[in-house]
Amino acid sequence: MKNIQEALMARERAYTPYSHFKVGAAILLKDGTFIHGANIENASYSLTSCAERNALYSLYSQGYKKEDIVSITVIANDHGPVSPCGACRQVMHELLPKDAKIILANTKGETLETTPDGLLPYAFVLDEKPHDE
Repeated sequence: MKNIQEALMARERAYTPYSHFKVGAAILLKDGTFIHGANIENASYSLTSCAERNALYSLYSQGYKKEDIVSITVIANDHGPVSPCGACRQVMHELLPKDAKIILANTKGETLETTPDGLLPYAFVLDEKPHDE
């Protein structure tokens, strides 16, 4: 599967001198382009940035839009399909289209497919109107 191969390539770019837990993410766009992201650690752990967010932020920074996205594939060497952290789930819910495929995988070939609502059914969403009106 091309998505898995692309996510594995992204995983090779991870910077993980502390956890040694490499994660790769590959976002497939409607035009066939893939945008990669890898996790980047920092000695100040709270400054670490996950592969999923790096890929999404890169995509938006390059001028692509939510409407351009088909799917995101995330892979790591884990006991089962890798599970995104809570922060990534929230960001993915907001920045991915509602019908985007989210493919979670591990290096053993196990996969799980879901959607933004399936990944985070009770996502934080701002109303159109401010709450103080």
